[in-house]
Amino acid sequence: MKTARRRPGKTPKVAVAAAALFPLSLTACGGGGASGAESPNTLTVQDYYEAVHDPIYQACAKKVGVQVKINHIPGAGLIQKVLQQSSSRTLPDVLMLDNPDVQQIAASGALSPLSDYGLNGDGMVPAVVKAGTHEGKLYGLAPAVNTLTIFYNKDLFEAAGVTAPPKTWDELRATAKKLTQQGRYGFAMSNINTYEGSWQFLPFMWSNGGSEQNLATPETTQALQFVLDLQNDGSISKSAINWSQDDVINQFVAGKAAMVVNGPWQFPTLGKHKDLNWAAFPVPTRTAGQTPVAPLGGEMYTVPRTRDKAKMAKAGEFVKCLTSPEQQLETAKIRQNVPSNMAAAATFAQTKPEIAPFATAVKTARARTELLGADWPKAATKIYTAVQAALTGKSDPAQALQQAQSSQ
Repeated sequence: MKTARRRPGKTPKVAVAAAALFPLSLTACGGGGASGAESPNTLTVQDYYEAVHDPIYQACAKKVGVQVKINHIPGAGLIQKVLQQSSSRTLPDVLMLDNPDVQQIAASGALSPLSDYGLNGDGMVPAVVKAGTHEGKLYGLAPAVNTLTIFYNKDLFEAAGVTAPPKTWDELRATAKKLTQQGRYGFAMSNINTYEGSWQFLPFMWSNGGSEQNLATPETTQALQFVLDLQNDGSISKSAINWSQDDVINQFVAGKAAMVVNGPWQFPTLGKHKDLNWAAFPVPTRTAGQTPVAPLGGEMYTVPRTRDKAKMAKAGEFVKCLTSPEQQLETAKIRQNVPSNMAAAATFAQTKPEIAPFATAVKTARARTELLGADWPKAATKIYTAVQAALTGKSDPAQALQQAQSSQ
C-alpha cells in the first residue's frame, strides 16, 4: 500500500501538544529502544515516505555496516505514533520528522543532539539548520527541502502578450487580470482554513516584512489586502478558501488557472500532462527592492534517545550518510526536492532546469519555527483564521489580523 505523505504546510494539530505529552523523565531515563530485542547491527528507521525511498536507506546501511528495518507510517499519523512510542519507550533508532515538528519533539527530551555524532550543518541552507535547532543545539537535518514558487502556463502568457513573469505585486495583479477570462482565473492559491492556507500566505507576508510574532502590523495587512484585491478583481476564485494545494494544482492542469502558488512535489502531477507548457518563477514582492522570503518545507532526520548508546552512535553515522552531498542528490531526484547543501543544490539545478527557481527560493527561505519554536502552530492557526475572515468579508484585513493576534 502506498504510504500517505503529508503535503508541506499540513502539520497535524496533535503536534501542538507534543512537548506536554512526552514523559518528563525521558531525558534522565534515556528513553527506550524500538530495537532492544533486535540485532545490535540492525537500525529501525521510521518515516512517512514510500518504498521508493528505501534504496537510499539501503545504500547508507551498507556504508555504515548495519541492516535496516524500515517502518513507513502514514503522514497524518506519524506524530501520534511518535507520542505513543515515547510513552512506551519504543522509539526507533532513526526518526524522520517534518521540519516544523523537530523543535517540539526536541523540547520534550526525546532527541539527542546531532553534534554528538559530528554533524553541524556546515554548507547547508541556513533555514535548514535553524529549523533543526532547539535552544542552541542541532537535532535534525534534511537531505532535501522544498518551498513555494508560482507555476505559470507559458502558452497562456504568450497568447496574452505577457513577455516576462511578474516581479512585483502590481505586476502580478495586472498579469492576473489580463489572464482572467470566462472559465479561467488568472491566479490561484490555497486560502483554506488549515496550515496549508497559512503556508501559502507566508511568502507574501514574510517578503513584505510581516512577522508571526505580531500579525497586526501594516506589513502583514498589506499582504492580506493584496490577496483580497486579487479576489475582488475576480482573478482569484472565492472558492479558494476551500482549496487545498492539490486542488490548486488540479485547477492549473485543467486550464482553469493560469498561475498557481505551489511546490516541486507537484512535478509528478504536472509530468502526466505532456501538453502543458509550464515554468515557475519566485513569488513576487510588493516592491522591486525586497528580498523574496518563502517558507521552508521538507523532512529531517533525527536520532532519538534510546538505551543503546552504541546503536545511537550507529544511527548518527546513518544520518550523517543520509545528509551527505552525494545522498542529498539521490534524495532530491526521488523526492523532486532541492538538496539542502548549497553546492549540491546548484549542481542539481544545472541538471534539472525546472528545479532552478526552487533552488533560488530556498536560499532565502525561512523555517516556520525560526521565531516561535514550538509555538509556531498557534501562529499558523491565527494566520489562516485571519485570511479566512478577510476573504469571506467578515472583517477587513486590519481587523481580521488584529482579532487573530488577540486570540489565544
